[in-house]
Amino acid sequence: MDSLVHPTSLAPFRATEPYDWDALLTLLRTEFAYMQGRVDPPSSIQGLTPDGVAEQANAGEVWVIEDTDRPVASVFLTPKPHALYIGKLAVAFTHRGKGHARQLVDLAEARARALGLDRLELQARVELTENHAAFTAMGFAITGQTAHPGYDRPTSVTMQRPVEAR
Repeated sequence: MDSLVHPTSLAPFRATEPYDWDALLTLLRTEFAYMQGRVDPPSSIQGLTPDGVAEQANAGEVWVIEDTDRPVASVFLTPKPHALYIGKLAVAFTHRGKGHARQLVDLAEARARALGLDRLELQARVELTENHAAFTAMGFAITGQTAHPGYDRPTSVTMQRPVEAR
């Protein structure tokens, strides 16, 4: 699963140098654009750069699903002491409904198990209730709320899912 070999099917692979970080950033910005004007504060995606994506790939993990050599789905994984954190999960509009998000979350569970972590964790913006529902359908439960710096109200919900023992 940790292979550096480019896939021949729509299987996730770990993106490492060299990779087209610009293409991946384009996917992320395109698929996160719907948040503009809906979430406060604005999404951090606007400040993300290709170098920032490459740094995530080095410090944590970046997994990608490609179709015709273009990223169509991705997820960032970051090990924490208590959980494997899932961030920047995105699936191209043209590839939704094909199970790619679930495939990446299941991959995250396998990675957490390999790292000896007993749960997955993510944050979703309070306003994006459709995301809460999608993650709930994948076995996540809301476990808390957080506020971005300078806000006196919750801006995100924390969601967790236990890692099944194998």
